Amino acid sequence: MTVEDIASEAERRRPEFHFDRHTPQYREQFVDITQQMQSSCPVAWTETYGGHWVAAGNREVFDLARCPHISNDNDPNGERRGYKGISIPTPERGQGIRAGILEMDPPEQRELRAALNPYLSPAAVQRWIPFVDEIVRAGIDEQIESGTIDFVDELANIVPAVLTLAMLGIPLDKWTIYNEPAHASVYTPPDSPDTPRIAEMHRTMGLDLLTNYLEVKQNPRPGMLHAVAEATLNGEPISDMDALGMLSLIIGGGFDTTTALTAHALEWLSENPDKRELLSRERDLILDSATEEFLRYFTPAPGDGRTFAQDCEVGGKRFAEGERLWLSWAMANRDPEVFDNPNEIDMERRGNRHYSFGLGVHRCIGSNMARMVFKRMLLAVLDRMPEYRCDPERAVHYDTIGVIQGMRHLPATFTPGPRLGAGLAETLAKLQRVCDEQRLAEPVTVRKGDAQI
Repeated sequence: MTVEDIASEAERRRPEFHFDRHTPQYREQFVDITQQMQSSCPVAWTETYGGHWVAAGNREVFDLARCPHISNDNDPNGERRGYKGISIPTPERGQGIRAGILEMDPPEQRELRAALNPYLSPAAVQRWIPFVDEIVRAGIDEQIESGTIDFVDELANIVPAVLTLAMLGIPLDKWTIYNEPAHASVYTPPDSPDTPRIAEMHRTMGLDLLTNYLEVKQNPRPGMLHAVAEATLNGEPISDMDALGMLSLIIGGGFDTTTALTAHALEWLSENPDKRELLSRERDLILDSATEEFLRYFTPAPGDGRTFAQDCEVGGKRFAEGERLWLSWAMANRDPEVFDNPNEIDMERRGNRHYSFGLGVHRCIGSNMARMVFKRMLLAVLDRMPEYRCDPERAVHYDTIGVIQGMRHLPATFTPGPRLGAGLAETLAKLQRVCDEQRLAEPVTVRKGDAQI
């Protein structure tokens, strides 16, 4: 490469902006960094993590996300193009395995997604509402007489975890095996003294997942485990590695994102009791718009990585094959060119075209389920703990928001009330019988009708 070529490449990779979303400073200065990038460099090059592009502007994120020349492909063994999927940097844990349909391009992505659609369609989501309500009721009953609750540990962690296992076809009492490692693997930094313990818990979770998967391959039972085991890629039976990658994606997407959204919304409503009262009173009118606004503002999964699959030009900028790109859904959701007063929550916002579930063919397949679970938890809290107060001194947010904008703890107090039914352990045993007898985890194309609790 000549001196002229080097200079040309340096010019092409402008403007340059130091961007590191994995630092605590990014979480703390998110608004300032977002405003700075959107006003001066909505698409910029950063030298962090080996160098990559960052898209922060709403229009720029939209155009790039839908560009036919970018790839989600993860090629961990270097058998094709050597692309590294959606994570920047490539995580140490899980190397050698790709994250299901999020790290596949069509036609593979389309083929595997089609196998799961009957489990996650609006009609399929409707079936699970009575099931979810019963988990929510039991979780709240465990705390309702005490007047204290940790909304993360004692509600928002439990409900998505139990539901996800039910839909997979994994025994519900295993939820504790999956719960902590699914969350802690996101918020625990590699240099933490707790990393060895979390890694061991992650191995235990992975072994249980593999055991259940192999059982289902031998003796099928309803659930997404079976759907994945029976899936094909490029017309051939799915490999065990690709199947486990898809199942791990379902667990990661089903657990931490809904927990994060619920915790942040409950925290904000505690800080704004007049808005909480309004939402409770006018729920029939504004619950849907409030849900979309919480999704926009808190963006549980802040972004995804891509790889340019060929040299191309988008929005007047030139990109080279193999270069990496970070699409920031979170920053795009705060663009004043699209959203009036983007750094304020307006529960009645209209035309809320946020990107919190992504864009294009890789848009989140579980978006319908996430909305439903969030709403059922939120409404139960508003009904049974209407004047709750969160404790800001003891609330613990994730140190960084590079992967998930989550919370570890959200303690709250409220006026004690009466229990409405059995505790969590007894309820899970009952719900397991319901799942088995009613075959709830079958696809909606086979079994129609809501759960009967």
